[in-house]
Amino acid sequence: MPASTVRRLLPLAALAAASALLLSACAGPASDGPNDAQGAADPNGELVWAIEGANLAAGHMDPQISQLDVSGMVQRQVLDSLVFQEADGSFSPWLATDWTVSEDGTTYTFRLRDDVTFHDGEPFDAAAVKANFDRIIDPDTVSAQAASMLGGDYYAGTEVLGEYEVAVSFTQPYAPFLQAASTAQLGFWSPKVLEEAGDQLKAGGPGINVGTGPFVLTEYTPDQELVYSRNDDYAWGPHGDDAAAFETLRVQILPEASVRAGVVGSGEADLASNIPPNQVATLPDDVEVEAIEYPGLPYSLFLNEKHGVFADEKVRQAFARAIDIDTAVEEIFYGQFPRAWSVLSASTPGYDAAVEGTWAFDQDVANTLLDEAGWTERGDDGIRMKDGERLTADWIAWTPVPDDRTALANVVQSDLAEVGFEITRDVLEPAAYNERYGPKTFDITDWGFSGVDADLLRNHLHSEGFQNASQVSNAEIDALLEEGLAAQQQADRDAVYQQVQEWNAAYTAIVPLYTPSLITAVGATVDGLTYDLYGRPLFYEATVTTP
Repeated sequence: MPASTVRRLLPLAALAAASALLLSACAGPASDGPNDAQGAADPNGELVWAIEGANLAAGHMDPQISQLDVSGMVQRQVLDSLVFQEADGSFSPWLATDWTVSEDGTTYTFRLRDDVTFHDGEPFDAAAVKANFDRIIDPDTVSAQAASMLGGDYYAGTEVLGEYEVAVSFTQPYAPFLQAASTAQLGFWSPKVLEEAGDQLKAGGPGINVGTGPFVLTEYTPDQELVYSRNDDYAWGPHGDDAAAFETLRVQILPEASVRAGVVGSGEADLASNIPPNQVATLPDDVEVEAIEYPGLPYSLFLNEKHGVFADEKVRQAFARAIDIDTAVEEIFYGQFPRAWSVLSASTPGYDAAVEGTWAFDQDVANTLLDEAGWTERGDDGIRMKDGERLTADWIAWTPVPDDRTALANVVQSDLAEVGFEITRDVLEPAAYNERYGPKTFDITDWGFSGVDADLLRNHLHSEGFQNASQVSNAEIDALLEEGLAAQQQADRDAVYQQVQEWNAAYTAIVPLYTPSLITAVGATVDGLTYDLYGRPLFYEATVTTP
């Protein structure tokens, strides 16, 4: 392995021991900064950032509507938030100078900066906050993730108390709100755009994606690149940051991982995100690699209990026990990503280490469970049968699927076949996927979901959750998830989410497989780059040196 510098970065300092990374430090010590050997930074320079960008052009340019991580990642350049979440999990002022929370936890009152303007000259004020939040929650907007983060049915409204003072209220205590208010999903579009072109935001483009951020979107070629130009008037960054130290941020959309690694290695790009572990070793010595473990829901398989064979708990449990997850994850991801045991990653507050090892690989146990479920006959190809029906499950996946996840899917299919369980897999374009996902006419689907607050489990396991792909409907789990979002003390919330994790480990609605990291390769031309808690690059303090 070359001597590329690998820096271990953790999402929350308080969880350092629990979330120890990932990429082995086989390189030399970190340098004092890439630009030390490159000369002075260029204030008129261009920073080129290569990203995967899959499906961004398919109506995902608006994080208030899109559920794709890439939407929030690229539009963070345009969208500022009320508060900023620090590495230790605390919150600092941003567009809000300060805030208070009512004693009952139902109302958050924010005092806003009075010197912020949108890129189109519109003022940022309390009315802009209300316009954006009301738009997110409006059913006609068809927001799912952002609306849920804003409380969903618990959102009671936003009240303008003064030109620069606003109160956001909920029908019950809503503890996750500050964290949600720190994200791009609850960032702010220009009220003028919302009024005149709100329906165009998801397609996006210059003059459409207009925020208050440090960069202005000036060019957009779908499936190719986005070009952001410095907002020279910017003076309200999360740490008092002024305008960016370089002129242009060019975001190149390169779906192939090897191409992204290649362009940063050759110097054609200054940094590249979403580098898979197998590409790290291909990078030259002067490229620094940053790996940050995703908080939230690990990459997982969702078993639909309302459609086919997964209605039987024993079949779900057998499915999970039949897969040699440890070996597969170790070999496919080069030992860089940890096997997951829980529906929360180890870097997420509330993670319950007690579930580790509770459903380990054991094909004997899997066979016994399937026998007990009545799948005792065998077809000529070894697949189990009952009452003339084959033991089969259909897995739908959203394209594009990276090579490593394809390899993992092959292992899952092979391991299940060894116990007589047939898994078919359909890799579908977004429209075709949604035709199956909407009415839930599938047995298995897959994804990971990043999020710093464990309330994200409400989306996936509550009977009304917008991403309840397993179609769980359990009054006790609903009550726990509702208790978790209402509890004001973190210890009380952690206790709730630990119960949910232990329930899933036994019930097996979701089968977590591994916890990925966002791996970013940074060339020697970049210095001062920082990251949010999701591992996404932030450019407020970055500099670039033009060769």
